[in-house]
Amino acid sequence: MNRMYLVVILIVVVLVAWAMKGKLGVDAFKTVGVDEFETLIADADSVIVLDVRTPLEYNEAHIPHAINIDVKEESFKTKALELLPKDKTIAVYCRSGRRSADAAGILAGEGYQMVNLDGGILAWLKAQKPIE
Repeated sequence: MNRMYLVVILIVVVLVAWAMKGKLGVDAFKTVGVDEFETLIADADSVIVLDVRTPLEYNEAHIPHAINIDVKEESFKTKALELLPKDKTIAVYCRSGRRSADAAGILAGEGYQMVNLDGGILAWLKAQKPIE
């Protein structure tokens, strides 16, 4: 009886996780390397660059023309919905790629077309791409 109970719980957990994956936007955004990200953001008419690091990190160095909304702030989603148009692609990055993946998932779940920079600004700097 215990074994059957554990199997049922495992199946329920797997089904819930699978259902939540789509709701959270996990598969709803693309992660690209530095060169593809640079090519994408060159089209300033249809792409907005979003830095989701803290204001302090942003002020140290950021990708040119990036706007800053800290994903760790409670107001992140509200600010993003107010500032970001849904008719443009949002090219998002952070320090290493983890926070920006979280942000991309949140915003993709709200209907945004998201592209995440793999490796974040660390990869950008390593590739000697321009910063402000």
